[in-house]
Amino acid sequence: MLSLIKLPRVFTIHQVPKVFHEDSIISGYRHPRSSATDCILSLFQLTNETLNIWTHFLPTWYFSWKLLTVVLTRDVWSDSFTWPLLVFLMSCCVYPLASSCAHTFSTMSTRARHICFFFDYGALSLYSLGSAITYSAYVIPDKWVNSSFHQYYIPIAVVNTVICTALACYSRLGLPYIQYNHDIIKRFSECKSPKFGKFLRILAFALPYLFDNIPLFYRLFLCVGEGCTDNDTNPLHHTHIALAFLTAFLFVTHLPERLAPGSFDYIGHSHQLFHVFGIIGTHFQMEAIEQDMATRRPWLLTYSLPITFTNTLGAALLSITLSLGIIFLFSLPLLWSATRGEHTEKKTQSHPIAKGCQYH
Repeated sequence: MLSLIKLPRVFTIHQVPKVFHEDSIISGYRHPRSSATDCILSLFQLTNETLNIWTHFLPTWYFSWKLLTVVLTRDVWSDSFTWPLLVFLMSCCVYPLASSCAHTFSTMSTRARHICFFFDYGALSLYSLGSAITYSAYVIPDKWVNSSFHQYYIPIAVVNTVICTALACYSRLGLPYIQYNHDIIKRFSECKSPKFGKFLRILAFALPYLFDNIPLFYRLFLCVGEGCTDNDTNPLHHTHIALAFLTAFLFVTHLPERLAPGSFDYIGHSHQLFHVFGIIGTHFQMEAIEQDMATRRPWLLTYSLPITFTNTLGAALLSITLSLGIIFLFSLPLLWSATRGEHTEKKTQSHPIAKGCQYH
């Protein structure tokens, strides 16, 4: 059937606006003003985004199945001990889905690209909070249970999600209405300062990751003597940490495509590998969390902080609300601009070639 459908054509890096350029990726770009239909059809043709989409879209269903299994096989309504796991699994469903949607529809326009990735950043910040909630409930070493750090760990993690979302959104265009508005971009944008923007994004996601993993790093690498929670789960945690640092390395270095620009445009470039190893790392993280949850349950129920709606689902809902507010704030100038520039975009819809950095 697909053979009867005319698939969208692809372009080289010189035929699309600079804001769509990817480091060392020369070809396989979609039309910078693709329709929603064209974006969906591009899932079934080979572009430089195809595997980015599928490497997160398919795992969404795997984590959804894991979430459904927990809901159906455990007494989640009355057993509050399962609530942190539910929050974590929901975040594991949301972040790859948001990523796959962002990569799918980011070529509808420059504005759509920014807004799509705003939501992607918000989903990643939610995942970081989901990790923190489960680490507080199941992973924190015995020595730190009920400590002052433990008591403030979740509130700080919520604050970190706000910082993460805001800083990542800021990295694309600056401050809404101050550094960009419906007429112009007044300061740096992703196309003018891509390295600085990427540095801010790395900082935005490194901060919550490093904070969330303080209990785990201490448990695995620093703790000695009694109360270090040295059990059979630790090898799974080591695997997850190794994969997390591998994904960060791929994201920062743009290897292997930087070594041979144009050779990995469609298959094997760093962002695809970043997705694959990130998902595998999340899988091992999930396995470690579930094993800690099962083996430590009696001790934690006796000695740890009580698990409540406030420090699990409530914290997640607060984070979602705040992140959506931030995304709305950063998107509003772009949405207002879209209504003003609709006529202009219709006139230029058929012209894919664009040099330099264009806002529309």
